[in-house]
Amino acid sequence: MEPSASLDRGVKEFLLKPRKHSPKVVEVSLELEEVLSDTTLSRRRRLQKGIALELQYLFRLAGPAVIVYLLNNVISMSSQIFCGHLGNLELAASSLGNNGIQLLTYGVMLGMGSAVETLCGQAYGANKHEMLGVYLQRSTILLTLTGIPFLTIYIFSKQILLLLGQSKRVSSAAALFTFGLIPQIFAYAANFPIQKFLQAQSIVNPSAYISAGALVVHLFLTWLALYVFHWGLLGAGLVLSLSWWIIVVAQFVYILVSDRCRETWTGFSTMAFSGLWGFFKLSVASAVMLCLEAWYYQIIMLIVGMLPDPEVALDSLSVCMTILSWVFMVSVGFNAAASVRVGNELGAGHPKSAALSVVIATATSLVIAILFAIFTLVFRHQLSYAFTPGKVVSDAVSDLAPYLAVAILLNGIQPVLSGVAVGCGWQTFVAYVNVGCYYIVGLPLGVVLGFKFNLGAKGVWSGMIGGTAMQTVILIWVAVRADWDKEVEKAKGRLDKWDDVKAQLCDE
Repeated sequence: MEPSASLDRGVKEFLLKPRKHSPKVVEVSLELEEVLSDTTLSRRRRLQKGIALELQYLFRLAGPAVIVYLLNNVISMSSQIFCGHLGNLELAASSLGNNGIQLLTYGVMLGMGSAVETLCGQAYGANKHEMLGVYLQRSTILLTLTGIPFLTIYIFSKQILLLLGQSKRVSSAAALFTFGLIPQIFAYAANFPIQKFLQAQSIVNPSAYISAGALVVHLFLTWLALYVFHWGLLGAGLVLSLSWWIIVVAQFVYILVSDRCRETWTGFSTMAFSGLWGFFKLSVASAVMLCLEAWYYQIIMLIVGMLPDPEVALDSLSVCMTILSWVFMVSVGFNAAASVRVGNELGAGHPKSAALSVVIATATSLVIAILFAIFTLVFRHQLSYAFTPGKVVSDAVSDLAPYLAVAILLNGIQPVLSGVAVGCGWQTFVAYVNVGCYYIVGLPLGVVLGFKFNLGAKGVWSGMIGGTAMQTVILIWVAVRADWDKEVEKAKGRLDKWDDVKAQLCDE
């Protein structure tokens, strides 16, 4: 990592000044590692005490993180629900806008933002706090530049959907909703780096409060836009964009005024413009890993739109996908917690604690997924009425419920292991796994079952489940075989680059 030649003297003095360590992170890391390494205790007793400690740390992180992701998801999905109560066309249009066009940007931005999660998590565990703010700024710059080309996709969304085989009526309506989502592109560019910056420091409660407040405002404004001012799909999209900007501004204000971010945010730095190429490569690897997964679900929606009677097929699958995304947000909360715990422990040089964090996070998320799967099967006939009153859609959703339950179980494991991959910096390897499982196995299998064997949405989703199951098995195999001592050394190598920067500054 090369230091910027334009760094002023004040920046250099700050970077070279000794920092005091974070007592909370040091205490968390040392306590767990000491318990797991205590030879005066039996192996069983060490494991019992370690599990108890890890569960405390995990839920302290995962609980608020789950709330944040759920509330943010509800903000997006509530717009879809409001539109669905206007009619089946509006539900199909908002589904394509949300799960089609918008998900493309979401996947890229979230993926690139995950580079902050890897670097900030390991740097914070190693008490190199001064770099977190630089990583945040660097990521925001890259994501904002990345967002510019996506404007073209949003502007020509109708033509793109028509080329992909969607009906003219649905494509025109979806384009209106998508136009309103244009400001959301740059809200994502700022939100994900900020979110990962805070999570790396185990700061999750403020984001939960901000998301809760934004949801209340969003529901009120969406109701006004659709039922008072009758702004239709365009109004719904604009309100959704505004709500995401409210979250971004509120979180950044918190960073500026909070004492908890005093050591990690020290103002804007010219260092954010140095080392961009190396940061870009890690960001791209992160984006490819997560985008391939996000696009997988997006392509499934597009394929279903080509089936006979696409409105019913799209409505039923979009209801199932929305429910799956809600459950997925719980797993993503554990994904974030696992990433932070693994990243912090690797940065602190604690391989045993990192390994235990992987097991506990995955097992806990799976148990919760099992409960959700049972709930889905029990209430399969009532699920769709939260989105649309139509009985035709209700029957179609009920028919897909067993597939939804299986998908929920798989999503109880796979996102957590993806979080582990981010914490370890395995993004490039997982990207290759996603290509093989999703695009060489899952999608072709879904197309053959859906069209060749006339299984419709069931066949398409069966292929999707097959790809996800294969990916999950591979990630489990990699996590089980991981050498955590080597992972600690790799984390140290990444952080040593920062020490090289400091050494060069000293020479100057």
